[in-house]
Amino acid sequence: MSQAQKPAIAGLHHVTAISGPPQDNLDFWVGTLGQRLVKRTVNFDDPGTYHLYYGDKNAEPGSIMTFFPFVDAGPGRAGPGMASAVAYAIPDLDRRMNDLAEAAIDFDGPFERFGERAIALRDPDGLRVELIEGGKKDEGFHSVTLWLEDVASTASILEAMGYEREAEETTATGGTDAEETRLRYRSTDPGRGSAVDLMTSQARSIGRQGAGSIHHVAFRARDEAEQLAWRERLSAIGQQVTPVIDRQYFDAIYFRTPGGVLFEIATDPPGFAVDEDPAHLGEALKLPEKYEAHRDRIEQILPNIRVPS
Repeated sequence: MSQAQKPAIAGLHHVTAISGPPQDNLDFWVGTLGQRLVKRTVNFDDPGTYHLYYGDKNAEPGSIMTFFPFVDAGPGRAGPGMASAVAYAIPDLDRRMNDLAEAAIDFDGPFERFGERAIALRDPDGLRVELIEGGKKDEGFHSVTLWLEDVASTASILEAMGYEREAEETTATGGTDAEETRLRYRSTDPGRGSAVDLMTSQARSIGRQGAGSIHHVAFRARDEAEQLAWRERLSAIGQQVTPVIDRQYFDAIYFRTPGGVLFEIATDPPGFAVDEDPAHLGEALKLPEKYEAHRDRIEQILPNIRVPS
């Protein structure tokens, strides 16, 4: 980035959602979508619950989808003030559709959005997952959709983070007469998951956190200094940003946008291999040091899970 260029977030780091039983979650994200389980740990605020991380084979930022799987979670529902869908970039949509059809897995589409072909499917808890054609290989995240009552205030935050408005599109909501309008914003320093869609919809829904809902959206900071610079910039425009929080595999800061969506900025280092051999990520339960003394009890509480082959 040249000194004259406005600082910009490189793209998404990870997206975190809530799910129901962990085995159903594993079967879909590994067995159906082909993601790698790159970390099994616990919710640092609730060690009786897993925190599962999925990503590409190298566990790189911009490919990481994480879940808090609560066995007894009630159903969530996307609505205004929430992230409502996550999208992956894939190279060959026809092949992926054939694979899903052969496995008797339902999906919507194909449809076109901003000139790109896409399909959408639901995970076991109803979370919308979109696969968008583009690129030469599976490239991690393509984008995330934020469902908003009004886009202006959230757009101003994205612009402060180095995003620019790229396109606008209005389409009919599938199977209804309601319309949805999307504004696509893209980082001026693009990496994986560099696009964010701001959506308003005539469809009626009251958002509710629960299984199948996205909890927060995390953006990348390449290092700690970059993260602290973003904290200072965002605080200067009136955002209430948390202090830096150690999440073991990255440092995190959080703030809630005026539109209601919880944002995080997470550092690339130290990464998911900090406590595990890169060839064996996700194979063993990893605990933060404060919980190691309680490992036996935690392992008794957590349900057994099996990673699909």
